Amino acid sequence: MPQRPYDERLLRQAFEVARQARDAGEHPFGALLADKDGNVLREQPNGYKSGGGDRTAHAERLLASWAQRNLSLEELASCTLYTSAEPCAMCSGTIYWVGIGRVVFGLAEHDMKALTGAHVENPTLDLPCTVVFEAGQRPTEVVGPLLAAEAAQLHTDFWKDR
Repeated sequence: MPQRPYDERLLRQAFEVARQARDAGEHPFGALLADKDGNVLREQPNGYKSGGGDRTAHAERLLASWAQRNLSLEELASCTLYTSAEPCAMCSGTIYWVGIGRVVFGLAEHDMKALTGAHVENPTLDLPCTVVFEAGQRPTEVVGPLLAAEAAQLHTDFWKDR
């Protein structure tokens, strides 16, 4: 799918959210939601630690839930969710059900699995988000992996030290 002129800038902003999450002791994932013109509506770090060890408190799911409560389906269809790593199956399902029309991600789920292994805090599913979205009845545009090497740096040594 085609990139937009601001995709890399906003994806790097999502990387910064992930970096801040890591610095705060959270898992190093971050996401943001932008409108059709690239204006950031909200940023969201991962919520595993702050959520008391909630393994479902992924940045993308938390952000999509906020979006569903605060935006119309028409607005959501024109929004882009930028995320440091490819949305997992759970997050992809949430993004689909909420109605966000576009996703841009950094690190592919397959590569995330290679980084985390069978880590108890992140038992990664090697399932591309496109498989989830293609099973749906409305389109979800996907751009990624994009800036994957930068995205991988967010996880360097993080999972080994836990």
